[in-house]
Amino acid sequence: SELIRSNPIAKMPTLITDTGTALYDSRVICEYLDSLHDGARMFPLETTARWTVLRRQALGDGVLDAAVSIRYETVLRPDEKRWSAWIEGQMGKVRRGLDTLENEVATFDDDVNIGIITVACALGYLNFRYPEEDWRAPRPGLRDWYAKFSTRESMATTEPVVF
Repeated sequence: SELIRSNPIAKMPTLITDTGTALYDSRVICEYLDSLHDGARMFPLETTARWTVLRRQALGDGVLDAAVSIRYETVLRPDEKRWSAWIEGQMGKVRRGLDTLENEVATFDDDVNIGIITVACALGYLNFRYPEEDWRAPRPGLRDWYAKFSTRESMATTEPVVF
């Protein structure tokens, strides 16, 4: 397939640049796209801000990875092969990540950067796939921040829907 020819690990997403170079992994693709414009950077260049943003991106990605892993385990694996202790371990990662974000939410500023976007996408995924897992009640700061951030046009127009 075209994907395997372009990306040896056949993982989505893959972006083929105008020069024919294959870029894979959302982080790499996002940084590439950020390099193509002269506007405000999603990936700050200044060292302190950069590490804060990249760490927040990694935390959001970690929450998302654990949540997606739970989804695979509970939807794709047959009931008799599901590993409840592993699922709970992954949910522990989600909860600890959210607790960390709750402790940091007061430091989120109005800058839209890759860290903030990743966190918002992770929260949106939790809302979409795990509506029964109420992450909001014990984390009012994060809940309020997400309620406001999710009204942005870019978030509202990309909200997932079930077909």
